[in-house]
Amino acid sequence: MMFLPRHIESRLLAALKTSPVVFLNGARQTGKSTLVNDVAQNIGRNHLPASYVTFDRPTVMAAASAAPEAFLTGYPKPLIIDEVQLVPEVFRALKVIVDEDRLFNKGAVGNYLLTGSANILALPKLSDPLVGRMQVLTLYPFTAAEASKGDGKGLNRLLEMDFFGITNREISLIDAMKLATFPEIAIAHDKDRNSWYENYIATLIQRDVKQIAELEKSYLLPQLLRILAARAGGLLNDSDIAREIGLTSPTAKTYRHILQMMFLTFDIRPWHRNIGKRLVKAPKGYIIDTALLCHMLDWNIDDLATSKPELFGHILENYVATEILKQLNNNHINASLYHFRTSDGKEVDFIIEKPNGSVFAIEVKRSETVTIDDFKGIKEFQAITGNDFIGGVVLYTGKEVVPFGTNLWAVPLFVLW
Repeated sequence: MMFLPRHIESRLLAALKTSPVVFLNGARQTGKSTLVNDVAQNIGRNHLPASYVTFDRPTVMAAASAAPEAFLTGYPKPLIIDEVQLVPEVFRALKVIVDEDRLFNKGAVGNYLLTGSANILALPKLSDPLVGRMQVLTLYPFTAAEASKGDGKGLNRLLEMDFFGITNREISLIDAMKLATFPEIAIAHDKDRNSWYENYIATLIQRDVKQIAELEKSYLLPQLLRILAARAGGLLNDSDIAREIGLTSPTAKTYRHILQMMFLTFDIRPWHRNIGKRLVKAPKGYIIDTALLCHMLDWNIDDLATSKPELFGHILENYVATEILKQLNNNHINASLYHFRTSDGKEVDFIIEKPNGSVFAIEVKRSETVTIDDFKGIKEFQAITGNDFIGGVVLYTGKEVVPFGTNLWAVPLFVLW
């Protein structure tokens, strides 16, 4: 498989210049091993690439478990350790080694690059020893721009309202949605994708989940993922989900948290401030990979676009959510992602808020035309936020950038790639 540059690479290299330990996590098969092996040449010393070991190999894992500190000091620095969460003992040993490096070699940075397939921040027993010593980055599946060799700055252009001159780069929306997936299947045929996803889910349940949690009914996780896929873009209600899957509400919430830890799903929190307007305060749930969503529900993207437009709108919102999440992450945009909904039903799909309080609104429409009515939610949000509101767009399937008022625009979806 041809290697395609990942847009997070510059962030990764920058982190290695400022931190003793960098942890690159993300779902299995997002390309973490490929990326760290690619940067091994750039971070090596004395004209040699960085050392590389993987705990996927039983002998290596056994050696590290038996004597973690001796194992770590047995390799020249910098050292890349793949799937590090398989040997939890390594984290405590790393703390000792990093502290010694700081004491005797002030300014020692970039010595350890770790990867893992579970969210390290959700596993305090692992992450706590390296607090203040480790930067954590996340590698998501391809954006459409990564898979098609674009620059990946679409979200930046939206936030700067600098989208004139953009083109679709001869990539259709359907193709963009298919490309924005795991590297191994970004260009695979539909039948190949189905087989790949079946094996992928089986591996997660039979192996990876057992490494981070003991679940009495882990066999229910695929069913839970299917339920969440059907509800993607909707408000999350753990009681409803629990009834549908046949678990207690606390257990269902725990199982849903496991899927988040494995980077299969994510929530978008509700935007709210201490204002008079009553706002809905439930999060919305999404699937990290839209092609996986379609697989779980046995949907074909090509057919949905024409035969079932209401379902196509469902997966389109999920796709845009993942693209925004990935581009915020890859480009290190210092902002938070929310959704907005009032108790009387006015809503905006996505809100991006920066630390200074400025907010930007994004609504998604599956139609090829936009009217002023499509800005109702955005205008409500603008009225509430006042001077903090810097702009809003309706992303749609048409081809023209059209102004609908001061800092209000209809913008083609292809701005994202």
